[in-house]
Amino acid sequence: MDASAGAGQRAALSDYLAAERTLLAWIRTGLALMGFGFVVARFGLFLQQLQLMQHTPAAHSYGLSLWFGTVLIAVGVIVNGFAGWHHLRLVRELDRGETEHSRPARQAVAIAFFLALVGLAMAIYLLLVPRSVHSQFEQNEETSMTTTTDSGIIDTPSSHSVDETVEKLKSILRDKGISLFVLVDHSGEAEKAGMKMPPTKLLVFGNPKGGTPVMLAAPSIAIDLPLKVLVWEDGRGKTWLSYNSPEYLQKRHGVPDDLVKNIAVVGALVQKVAE
Repeated sequence: MDASAGAGQRAALSDYLAAERTLLAWIRTGLALMGFGFVVARFGLFLQQLQLMQHTPAAHSYGLSLWFGTVLIAVGVIVNGFAGWHHLRLVRELDRGETEHSRPARQAVAIAFFLALVGLAMAIYLLLVPRSVHSQFEQNEETSMTTTTDSGIIDTPSSHSVDETVEKLKSILRDKGISLFVLVDHSGEAEKAGMKMPPTKLLVFGNPKGGTPVMLAAPSIAIDLPLKVLVWEDGRGKTWLSYNSPEYLQKRHGVPDDLVKNIAVVGALVQKVAE
């Protein structure tokens, strides 16, 4: 009689089936988290491939998406493991006839809040990525144009307008006692002739104490001396400073190594002006 009473206390079949449906729901949740995590983890690779297709230097790192994805995959694994453990515990309780199961679904609430935080973080990340990519693209473009070209010309971006850059360079030359021999306003002369061109000005400057020894050692360099800096504006309104690379001039005219510093001063001047 005790045995039959104990058997009557076992949970109904519907309780076991409900527990199984709950387990399957948690398994689906875990698999969804892992799948979504994989997509997020590969999102950075997708952006890098997109940059390659657009012929954009892929110097920007997208490691943050990898971390987001890895965390989501790990959470998915934990959810599946916890679901299996919770189901086994629930089945044992049902076997003992403990049918009153009123525990709050803390894990479901915790996962809901966690996914909300992840979604918010991903939204912020997606908003920042385009700006970061655009900024990185401009920086890489400017850096690439700052390098020496085959013609021996170095292009350096300026943070000021053409006129402001010219005035700043003139002021620095004056403070350092360097003579400004000529200021050629190419765009101004074009305007006088009834033509239009972006602001373009050439400054010719130098110091006989520094230039004369170089010309004595390599007479042909007189073609390229005094030193010159071209201040010009590109089609996007960006100001640039262009000058002859000291290394290029040395190779072209055979300037001795100990005199290269006399013509390399132009690089330091340009960098100070461009700030």
